[in-house]
Amino acid sequence: MRVAIIGGGAAGLASARHVLGNGHECDVLEMGSHLGGTWVYTDDVGKDKYGFPVYSAMYKGLRTNLPKEVMGFPDFPIPEQRKSYLTQAEILDFLNLYADNFELRKNIKFNRLVVKVTPLPDHKWKVVSVDKPSKEEIEQIYDSVMVCNGHYNDPVLPTLVDLEKFEGKECHSQSFRSPESFKGQRVLIIGAGPSGIDLALQISRVASKVVLSHHLKEPITAAYSDNVEQKPDVKRVLGAEDVEFVDGSVCAFDAIFYCTGYKYSFPFLDQSCGITVVDNHIEPLYKHMIHIERPTMCFIGIPFNVCAFQMFDLQARFFLKYLNGTISLPSRELMLEDTENDMKNRWAKGYSKRQAHSMGPDQCSYYRDLAQEAKTEPIPPVIVKLRDESVKRLYDDLVNFREDRYRIVDENNFIKVQ
Repeated sequence: MRVAIIGGGAAGLASARHVLGNGHECDVLEMGSHLGGTWVYTDDVGKDKYGFPVYSAMYKGLRTNLPKEVMGFPDFPIPEQRKSYLTQAEILDFLNLYADNFELRKNIKFNRLVVKVTPLPDHKWKVVSVDKPSKEEIEQIYDSVMVCNGHYNDPVLPTLVDLEKFEGKECHSQSFRSPESFKGQRVLIIGAGPSGIDLALQISRVASKVVLSHHLKEPITAAYSDNVEQKPDVKRVLGAEDVEFVDGSVCAFDAIFYCTGYKYSFPFLDQSCGITVVDNHIEPLYKHMIHIERPTMCFIGIPFNVCAFQMFDLQARFFLKYLNGTISLPSRELMLEDTENDMKNRWAKGYSKRQAHSMGPDQCSYYRDLAQEAKTEPIPPVIVKLRDESVKRLYDDLVNFREDRYRIVDENNFIKVQ
């Protein structure tokens, strides 16, 4: 079979490794000039040198918030070294090592922006891409499409009441490259996910004041410096500088910095593909990955709050078992029923639509379910245990948690080493 893989980041590379390993052909259509997806750093913001959008959300000085012991692939772990938390450049080096080990580079078409994917009557797919340097449109036919374009393309910008009154600068974390642009300023950071709390720490080292606005039920216990204050949600903007919070307090700011996440975005999928995204809930997907109505299309890497590289590999193995004919998918009706039951369970737990693909405490059962149905190797429980420990440490000790070092003992246990 001939497979189009959209994106050359970790998900696209894992997909290519298994497509080729199963004897099929593939083109990895990567819009950048290097492999690695979100792990490639660029100073560019907005448009690149060819005039096309830049989707990188990578910033200077980033270190992973998960240990390397969790971030390798099942059959290709990150090489052993003293520290557990690596830099962006070290993860990118690892992905290049992975690509070369499995001889993937020859299949990657760099500077190829996919602009349109259309289903054909014979279950094949027409994929139109643009060669960015020449602006030439290239049309190709594939038996299958694996969408691996990542989560960081379309920023979520909250609607603040009377925002037009604010005269300071506004930006989203997608365009953040270094904290220097906030030097000496009063900065409002909205959002306290992992990037929000980490960037609050970085920006506080150069800003005069940082206010971290969030609606977490408990205050963040990170040992921030004295110029960092936590506030609840923003109520409204009062004027050129002043912002009021829902507790009635008012502060003045020079900048508003949004760490409010991203929307799933597939602008290249023609409407005839039949994929909808409503408030980050993608439908109709079986097991959060396979297009129920057109199962030769799949999406690798949609679930979040996961062990990402490990999950990409497992999802790709699952899909290739289906493409090979090693396993059969349930009927359309049974896939729809399975998906509906999954979502009913999520809504019953209090998940919002934006959390439709969040795993977190559900990830073990998700991985186990995929592995059992595909009759393939599961993700060892120790990987999830160590991920959960790392996330807890991030919120408990933001300043120091990256100095932790771990070693995996067996498929169920890890130890912290000195």
